[in-house]
This record gives sequence, structure tokens and C-alpha cells, in this order.
Amino acid sequence: MEKLLLLDAYSQIFRSFYAIRELNNARGEPVNAAYVFTRLLLKLEKSYPERSRIMLFDSGKVEFRLKLAPDYKANRPPMPDALKSQIPLIKKIAAAFGWKLFALPGFEADDLIGMIARKCGNSGKVQIVSSDKDLAQLVTENVTMLVPQSGNKGDFEERGIAEVIAKFGVTPELIVDYLALLGDSSDNINGVPGIGPKSAVELLTSCGSADKWLEDTELVATSRLFKKLDGNFDLLRRNRELVRLRTDMAEELDAELPGMLATAVPDWKAIAEICRDNQFNSILKDLPEDVANEPEISATADDDEGLPLFDFIQKSEIKEADTASGDEKNSKKSFQQLELF
Repeated sequence: MEKLLLLDAYSQIFRSFYAIRELNNARGEPVNAAYVFTRLLLKLEKSYPERSRIMLFDSGKVEFRLKLAPDYKANRPPMPDALKSQIPLIKKIAAAFGWKLFALPGFEADDLIGMIARKCGNSGKVQIVSSDKDLAQLVTENVTMLVPQSGNKGDFEERGIAEVIAKFGVTPELIVDYLALLGDSSDNINGVPGIGPKSAVELLTSCGSADKWLEDTELVATSRLFKKLDGNFDLLRRNRELVRLRTDMAEELDAELPGMLATAVPDWKAIAEICRDNQFNSILKDLPEDVANEPEISATADDDEGLPLFDFIQKSEIKEADTASGDEKNSKKSFQQLELF
């Protein structure tokens, strides 16, 4: 294994779902997330070919974090039915592109990514497709993040050590402490009251890793932030355990990993069939010519030349997407946001 792509599945699936709403195929089935996700995988294939590819999924509750904080992620709503119905199709698309799919009960996708990145980062280059700031703790010389960017080209920002420092103000080794101080509203983790990004950077820069001063709080007694820390050291200890990814390799993953590291090429014929079945006509035009032209592309794609990447959405026959009353401006804004991949 020389080069490996790891993808945080649900992070990008949810991003795809909310990029555009109310896009259905001819059978009336929602396909908005599947369409955008297909665009993402196609962009990755063109930009980062000849790599092993593993897609990691969350699987149920994570007991060791719930024991620390029973309300961990309790603020998150359930998956919308319109997205839930697309998951089998999205997995089918991913498999057709040559991705190996894996989930392990009791662990979050980020933990699984951490396990693989730590093991494979010693012998090759690992790139993690995600915008999740928690994953910045995994960045090393050989492990980087590919953060999807908005815009017409749909490029990715490669985030290495220097980029992590530029964005957060601390090295990857201090990201756990940084996030533990700030908390994370999306995960329902409360930070230390009164400490924001600048204060967190100041504290960690001047006092070093919390590994040291949580064992001996006198080491930060002279810091101007001590009053804010005092009384919150237990909270900080808990937050660090919540934020820290479990990177010790799980036996089940270790057993499956060698097979998942085998490089697979996309099954372009299967991808084309999926696109035809769901009227992803503009994507067909970006596939290899020998699979894109057989059978003939349906009439809905005949007159969409010159449109942006997401021409199918703007030209589709789905009335909900095209004629949502009173929401035309929001619809146009969504189309602009969709020009991602």
C-alpha cells in the first residue's frame, strides 16, 4: 500500500443531502444526496487515481463515550427519511467506484479512520476526505486531510501539519486539548466557559499540553486564564476523552484491513447503469466515452449543454425542485452551492 484514501462516509453523505433538496428520479424517489455523492466520488477518482479506497461508516451508539457523557450527541436529530432511503443506493455507488465499505459496532467512523491512519501512515501516504476538525489530530507528515471546498471547480484543500497550525493555531498533537477547551456544540460537548479559540491557543502555547498541567494544576496557576480553568479541570479531562480518537487497532478491523487495501478500479459500466437508472445524465457525460454512449442518453439531457456542473438538477423534470413557491432565491442559492465537484 503506497497511497490510501479514507472517507468519513456520513459526514459527506449529509453534506451531499443538504447541498440540494427535493431532487427525485423518474420513479419519484429522492436522489439528491446520491447525485451529489456520485459527483464527489467522480471528482476524487479524477483527482486522486490509483489509490486504495476505504469508506468508513458510523454504527450505532458508542458506549464508551456515552458512559463519559450520557448526552453525547443527544442534540442531533434522526436521519431524515428522504436521506435514509438513499443509503443503499449510495453504498451501491461507492462499491461501483471501487471503495471498500466498513463499519464496526461500538466505534465511530472517526475512530476507525484513526486506527487505519495510524497503522498505514507508517508505510505510505494517507489522505482523509473530511471537513471534521476532530480528524486534524491525526495529521502527520504522511497523513493529511482532503477538505472539500465550495466553488465551481469543487477542489479539495490538502491540510497537512502547516495548514492545521495556520487554521487552528496549534499543532496536530494539541488539537485534542484545543477542542476539549472549546467544546463542540455539534456533538453536545460543553467547553470551558470563557475560553475561546484565542484563549485556548494562548494557554496551550504558553503552558504546553494538558497532559502536563492536568496532573499538576499548579503549572497553570500563574496563567491569566487560571480563574476560568479552576473548577473546570474535571470537565476538561472528560472532554479530552470524548474528543480523543481511539487509534488502537480493533481486532475485527485488523483482520479485514489487508483485503480492503487492495486497489480496485471503478466499474464504469455499473456506474453508467446507475446514472441512467436515476437520470444522472450530466454525470454520464463525464464518464469514459465507451460506457457513456450506450445506451443512448435520454432526451432530458439533449439540451443541457453549457450549464454548470449540476445541469441535471436545474434541467430536471421534478416540479418540486423547479417551482417551489416563494423559495426561488433559496433555490438559486442552493444551485450555486452545489457546484462543488
